[in-house]
Amino acid sequence: MITRKEAFKLLKRYNKDPFHIQHALTVEAVMKWYAKELGYAEEAEYWGIVGLLHDIDFELYPEEHCLKAPELLREGGVGEDIIHAVCSHGYGITVGCGVTIDVEPIHKMEKVLFAADELTGLIWAAALMRPSRSTKDMELKSLKKKYKSKGFAAGCSREVIERGAEQLGWELNRLLEMTLQAMADSEDLINEEMSVVA
Repeated sequence: MITRKEAFKLLKRYNKDPFHIQHALTVEAVMKWYAKELGYAEEAEYWGIVGLLHDIDFELYPEEHCLKAPELLREGGVGEDIIHAVCSHGYGITVGCGVTIDVEPIHKMEKVLFAADELTGLIWAAALMRPSRSTKDMELKSLKKKYKSKGFAAGCSREVIERGAEQLGWELNRLLEMTLQAMADSEDLINEEMSVVA
């Protein structure tokens, strides 16, 4: 399996924008948190690497998101299991070039990635509106209010988030609460890593 260090190097080969790197680090941390929380602690590093690499093709090929990823990942020596997981977070989504991603999330880890990816963007946008600019003092009710406001973080698809909760067999509230907690618990670590990247 690709190491975390190799995965991060591979990510940075195709992603230079700090916003994209921060999103990758956030999803990595959230995935590792979920692995431990859901009883997959021994796979936490693996879940994290999938999270780190999930948007590898997005900065350079936004119109072909999840379609270019296999090629970039194979060049980097990444296994087919990780490639499947990365592509599955686009399941049912029609990308800019008109293709609908048909790689279905099967494993629990893939379903978590699908459900949490969009949501981390929405939670981060909500955090930036706060005086603290942090998730650590954000309450669930405040997040739910932002979530229900259609104009807020309109680029974060509620439909995808809700489909993700459904695939996991969870109430939406559970997904919101756990992902917020995962981000709050990981925030210092992500900030520390971003200070080195920047």
